[in-house]
This record gives sequence, C-alpha cells and structure tokens, in this order.
Amino acid sequence: MISTVAQQLWCVAALLATTVLAIATSRSRRSTAIVYGATFAISAIALAAALHALIAHSNATGLMLPVGLPWLGSHFRLDALAAFFLAVVNLGGAAASLYGLGYGSHETTPHRVLPFFPAFLAGMNLVVLADDAFTYLLCWEFMSLASWALVMSHHREADNARAGYVYLVMASFGTLALLLAFGLLSGAGGSYSFAAMRGIQHTPSEAALVLALMLLGAGSKAGLVPLHVWLPLAHPAAPSHVSALMSGVMTKVAVYGFIRVVFDLLGPPSWSAGVVVLILGGVTAVMGILYALMEKDLKRLLAYSTIENIGVVFASLGLALAFQANGYRLAAALAFTAALFHVLNHSFFKSLLFFGAGAVLTSTGERDMEKLGGLIHRMPLTSFVFLVGCVAISALPPFNGFVSEWLMFQAVLQSPDLPQWMLKIMVPAVGALLALAAVLAAACFVKAFGITFLGRARSPAAEAAGEVDRYCLAAMFGLAALCFLAGILPGLVIDALSPVAMAVIGHRMPVQASDAWLSIVPIEESRSSYNGLLVFIFITLRRRLPCISSIALHRARSGAGPPGVAALPIRLRRRNIPE
Repeated sequence: MISTVAQQLWCVAALLATTVLAIATSRSRRSTAIVYGATFAISAIALAAALHALIAHSNATGLMLPVGLPWLGSHFRLDALAAFFLAVVNLGGAAASLYGLGYGSHETTPHRVLPFFPAFLAGMNLVVLADDAFTYLLCWEFMSLASWALVMSHHREADNARAGYVYLVMASFGTLALLLAFGLLSGAGGSYSFAAMRGIQHTPSEAALVLALMLLGAGSKAGLVPLHVWLPLAHPAAPSHVSALMSGVMTKVAVYGFIRVVFDLLGPPSWSAGVVVLILGGVTAVMGILYALMEKDLKRLLAYSTIENIGVVFASLGLALAFQANGYRLAAALAFTAALFHVLNHSFFKSLLFFGAGAVLTSTGERDMEKLGGLIHRMPLTSFVFLVGCVAISALPPFNGFVSEWLMFQAVLQSPDLPQWMLKIMVPAVGALLALAAVLAAACFVKAFGITFLGRARSPAAEAAGEVDRYCLAAMFGLAALCFLAGILPGLVIDALSPVAMAVIGHRMPVQASDAWLSIVPIEESRSSYNGLLVFIFITLRRRLPCISSIALHRARSGAGPPGVAALPIRLRRRNIPE
C-alpha cells in the first residue's frame, strides 16, 4: 500500500505536470479551464489525503528520493504538523482553483499566470513535506520565485514592477536568514537532515540566535512588523485568486517553518523566547490593523489586515513557548491550539475576502472604495458572502474568528500562574494590545463593507456593476459555509487539532466531543465554556421574536386569531400622520 507521504508527492508531481501542460496550452482558449480544473482536482485529492492522515492519527512516514545533493538526497516526511498545514494549503488551492475557473476568463494575460499557478501550489506543498535543510531551502526558493512570477504577471501596470522588486529582495533576505539558521542547527557535525538536528543540544546563545534568524526568515515571509513592507505591495499586484493564496496560505507556510524549527528542531524553549515572540506578535497585530484603517484601496486594506492576523498567530505561539518553558503543558496546548485554529480560520475568511475583492474588481474595474458604493443592489450574492467574511474576521460570534481569538484570550488568562514577573506583566499587556486590535478590526471592516457595498454608487463603474459568474460564487459560498461551520462546531476542529498539539507540545486540550450541546471547554467547565450553536440560535431567535410579536399584536388589534404559517408575510402600511 502506498504511504501517505508518497500520496502527497504524487499530487505534487501532478501539479508540476500541470505546469508543463499550462506552458504547452497557454495560448489556447481552453487552457484556463484545463489548468484550473486540473489543479482543483489535484488539490482536492491532496486535501482528502492530508485530512485522513490528520484525523486517523497516522504515524509519521518518511521517504527519501535520490535527487539533490549526492551524499544526502531529498528527504520528505509527513507527520501531524505537516498534515495540518497540507490541509490548509490544499484547501486554499482547491478554493482558488475553483474561483479561477471563472475569474481566469477575464484575465488579459493568462499565459503569464497559468504556468506559475500550479508551480506555486507545488512549491508550498513541498516546503511542508521537506525533511532536510537543503530540500527545505530549495523548495522555499521555488515557492518564492513562482509567487514572484505571479506578482509580476501584470508588470506593465503602475507600481507592480516595484512591488515585484521589493518582494524579490525581501524573499532573498528571508532565505539568507533561513540558511544561517539551518547552519547553526546542523551543529559541528554539519548534518542537514531534520532527524539529526533534533538530537543536537544547543547552547542558550545559539538557541537565541536561531530564534532571531527564524523571526527574520519566516517572519519576513509571514509579514511580521517591521518586515512586512513587501506584503501590501505584492498582494494587491497579483491576480485576486493568487492574492488569496499568498495571504491565506503562503503566509501560513512561513508560520509552519517557524513552528517546525522553534518548537520541533531547536529543543526545549526558554521563557525569554516566548516574551520576544509574544511582544512581536502584539505589536504586529496593532500596527497591521492601524495601517488597514487608513487604506482606501480594498486589496491593500486586506493585505494589511493579514499582518494583523499574523500578529495574533505569533502572539499565541509566544504564549505557548512561555507556558511550555515553565512546564504548564495544558496551558501551552491551549495557546498552541488557538494559534493553529486561527491559522485555519484566517485561511478561510481572508481567502473569502480576497475573492470578494476580486469579484468587485472584475465587475467594476475599481479597487478604490471611495469610487464604489451601492454594490449591495447590483451584486447581492457577493455582498452577502463578503459580509460573512467581514463578520468572521472581526471576531464576532457565531463565526469562526471569534472562537480562535476567544481561545487565545483564555490562554492569556492563565498567565498569573507563570513564575516570572516579566511574563506576569507582559502577557496581560499584550493581551490588551490584542483586544485593541480586535476592536479596530471590527471598525475597519464595518468601514470596508459600508463604503464598498452600502449607500449609493459613487462612479459610473459602480452603477454598471453586475453579479459575477457561478464558479466565483461557488468558491465564495463554500468558504462562507466553512466560516460558519467552524464557528458553531469548534469542538470538532479542536479535537482534529489534538494530534498536532500532542506531537509538538506533548499535551492536548480536553476532548470536546463528549461535552453536551457541542460546547467547548478550554481548561475546566467551572472556569469558562462557549457554545457557538446556542449563540447562533439565540441570535436567530432574538431577530425573529420582535417580528413575531409585531405580527401577533397586529392581528390581535384587528380581531383575528393567532397567525398561521400562511399569515406570516404581511404588509406594514405607513400611516398618514397629519401635520
């Protein structure tokens, strides 16, 4: 029977074959349907295999291919951590491919996009599967170059060439930092394999230097402040479905690299490492959303919002490091699970929002929100799913963004148990920064939705807008449904993430499936619990009860009996009030 890692590598080979096919057929009218249809099918198969490996608690499997350095070869490995991030990558790839079936028909230069799209997906898959430093760096560079080519697909447009140049410079800087980090991890023996690196003991100074280099290397790709300068330039320059992949997926591949090295290869962490990561995460979250609030370009706003969400993820990872260093494994598992949950959630709602921005751009040709307005009347379906994404990213219940941030704040509340006074002070302080970022995010996306979709049209382009095709709508509605389901059934997601927490932290959150009414309990039920399904039912009933009461009162005043089902749709007439 073929191993799980071999299944994933066959999917990668199929994506690379699709790249060759795209080059051969790039001038054909049917190339868009062929390439995106193929990448959708391959990503769906890889997603199913990754989910099976994660949920079935499969043992880690490895594979060595006789390519690369002659004395090393290329090592690949699939464990619980890799399986989770492969699920994120391939879910995003499947959604972007489905969206591309419709969006790609409007692409003016498809031959500059189609060959690099499957190559980009293959590169991200290979980075997650790599099990030695040489293969990891080679695949990281392949992923970076493929995404750079996609950013430069519209290089004749204003500022796109500069965006590509800045992105290439930052990607090269990040790769150099990763190269130095792996050089330190390899130790005196100079072994490039991750298995050998796990067994090497590092001095505190070496560990601190590796952490700094990983924050530079992975942090620059993820968008940590102040290494975020490429992100608001490159994401808007790329086609919208590529922007969704870069923001919702590629930044998570960088998060994977940080977790793989700092939590897995580097050995037991120090509490001071947790402080550094925690502070960087908090500052990144606030700075990112402040930049987003000042933007009027819709795609740049979404790009800056990605910086804020990456800050939330790194703050949770910093908490996990601090708790793990002090032996609080349950609290560390809670913070780590919150980080992974937010990685998944951000891939859902940020891809959805970039798809919505792409639909607006396709229909109007505008990214400037001040030239839009009134689109809720002309694009009602797109308006609805974009609103779902705005509510989810604003961390409002009952959608998924609330759950992961609530779990993170539950981890913050465990900080009084920590012995170091610096952590007792810094964790609540960063928690306050994250709370501020959450409030600003809500304000930002009220602004984004209101200016773009509400009011009256403020340009001829907005007046002439129309709904997008069924492929784009299917991709957006699918992601909107995932945002809702992950919000009302979070216990299923937490239990699915438990193998990752066990493999990395050595502990997991309590089993959630056994809790009544689908509630989730982070630590103990006496401390806190949350039930997304009951919140959704309460919100729904609260909206309907006033309407039902008004109908009953209206019929009581008219002398009619209790309203039946057929009597519910009534017309409310405006009374003529004398002056």
